[in-house]
Amino acid sequence: MLKHNKLFFPVLIIMLLLTLLAAIAWGAVRISPAEMGSALLHFLQGRKPATLHEGVFLQLRLPRVLLTAVTGAILAVSGVLMQGLFRNPIVEPGLTGTSAGAAFGASFIFVMAPKMSPVLKSATGPLLVPLFAFAGGLLATWIVYALSKSAGKVSIMSLLLLGIAVNAIGLSGTGFMSYIARDPQARSITFWSLGTFSGASWLQVSIVGMIAILVFLLSFRYAKELNALLLGEEEAAYLGVDAERLKSRIMILNTAMVAVATAFVGVISFMGLIVPHILRLLIGSDNKRLLPASMILGAVLLTLADMGARLLLAPAEMPIGIITSLVGAPIFILLLSKYNLLNQKGGGHA
Repeated sequence: MLKHNKLFFPVLIIMLLLTLLAAIAWGAVRISPAEMGSALLHFLQGRKPATLHEGVFLQLRLPRVLLTAVTGAILAVSGVLMQGLFRNPIVEPGLTGTSAGAAFGASFIFVMAPKMSPVLKSATGPLLVPLFAFAGGLLATWIVYALSKSAGKVSIMSLLLLGIAVNAIGLSGTGFMSYIARDPQARSITFWSLGTFSGASWLQVSIVGMIAILVFLLSFRYAKELNALLLGEEEAAYLGVDAERLKSRIMILNTAMVAVATAFVGVISFMGLIVPHILRLLIGSDNKRLLPASMILGAVLLTLADMGARLLLAPAEMPIGIITSLVGAPIFILLLSKYNLLNQKGGGHA
């Protein structure tokens, strides 16, 4: 346990910096630290990149790595929020329908955007896809949460089963959009559904980054209330926590960050499950430490996964969702076994 180790966060930050530098440097085109520095200097001076490597660094590699890190942080923090809300360590956005609902909302825009009003598209601009993804994710999460209530509590088994059902509905909707789409649209939906950062741009980095900063700051404000909620809703109420208001706010924050990230990079499963569980083993369940630690470690692990996606089949690229699912699914099975949910007959309550 590293619960009281003062070096834990400095080590995490150093790991993040080293991982970001390695991810920027390694790829189909190798970029040296000198070329990185030169490219940044030319950019600050208002000059164009002097070499091909400098152009790759500024226009492709740097925005991709930054978007990957921010997305990893979002998914990890989302996992902490969902697990704190349901008081269960095996919950993550992908299991409660948020990702699948957001995916359907985004795929709907991919196919139907040409038929939409030009006024609507001009008014929303680059936020059109995130807005529909947010609506789909929020609707899916609300359905799972509302239907899984039993006697005023959230049934764990009902939550998981309903999450599977809503995921299936969302994936069916995405599949239908792929079926009626033209070939280029269908290919885009297919690759996007597997998760990819190949289309990363500075615009995406700015939008996802601003949303992430906002929801992170709001999430950290609720760390104390989430700690109280671990004791149970009645006990939290004695401590002055309005459980219902906290649930609604956490759900909105969680859905907002996951939907925006999903809209740009596609569905990436299990990150919100792996990171919080690893950190609980190391530093405990205090959300005041768990939230910032998850933010950093999530960025590290997803950046490493993206490096693997770029390097394993170089110069081709593997969808990152394949890597995260291959690693995350066995961990999820182990967690189900550890918490005796595979053989549970009656179903527990969060």
